[in-house]
Amino acid sequence: MAEKKKNRARASGAKKTSKQSPRASTTKPRAGRAKPPEPTPGIDYAASRRRARKLPAEKRPMMNNPEVELANNLPELAEQIKACTRCRLSETRSQSVPGEGPPKAEIMFIGEAPGFYEDQQGRPFVGASGNFLNELLKQIGLERKDVFITNVVKSRPPQNRDPLPDEIEACRLWLDQQIKLIKPKVIVTISRYAMARWFPNEKVSKIHGSARRFGDLVVVPMYHPAAALHQQSLRRVIEEDFKKLPDYIKHPPKVPSGSAPDSKEPPGEQMKMF
Repeated sequence: MAEKKKNRARASGAKKTSKQSPRASTTKPRAGRAKPPEPTPGIDYAASRRRARKLPAEKRPMMNNPEVELANNLPELAEQIKACTRCRLSETRSQSVPGEGPPKAEIMFIGEAPGFYEDQQGRPFVGASGNFLNELLKQIGLERKDVFITNVVKSRPPQNRDPLPDEIEACRLWLDQQIKLIKPKVIVTISRYAMARWFPNEKVSKIHGSARRFGDLVVVPMYHPAAALHQQSLRRVIEEDFKKLPDYIKHPPKVPSGSAPDSKEPPGEQMKMF
């Protein structure tokens, strides 16, 4: 009887092992956090139109109001941008991203357009590229709260495609007014569309870190911080370019003058980031 019990125990153990082994062999490492699904097109469109109608008629930033009276301070201007339906991007965004920073920032960064997470959070330059930007600023004694960060267009193009010429033109008045109100000493362009405004037909690989003066503005084209995340060899290049910014702020007259910018020129080239 005792021998039979031992045999049954061995058989039972063998069955458990045979059941457990396949599970162990097929166990996969936990994947990283999945990207949230794309937002529903037009999720912010109706709300934007409601916000626009609450503004005085002359300040409503809508397609049927081509001439818009712009706010003369950043908070009210941001409210206009959030209510903007001047182009098709308002029909697909989750929310607009006006930009952020102090009203008298000495440095202004201009990117291309909000990405997926910027569109979700309503803030520019979040995620890995934003963290690297924070590191770069720290290396020259600044913090994110010391600079103003914005984009050429304030709404995310679907699937992160390039902004179209009419979208850039529809959004141009917002960027113009931000520059006028902030009066930065230095503008850093970190997108091909921003760079093309002052450096048409140039390549960032040739002129990065080289400042030019346009009236009271010193403009410095640079690689997008995300470039270093995709190509490690560019990290040192971007860091060296950033180290020049304090001197550009202190001694703007020493910066060579550039040609008058032509907004109608096509954008220069820059490696695709997203």
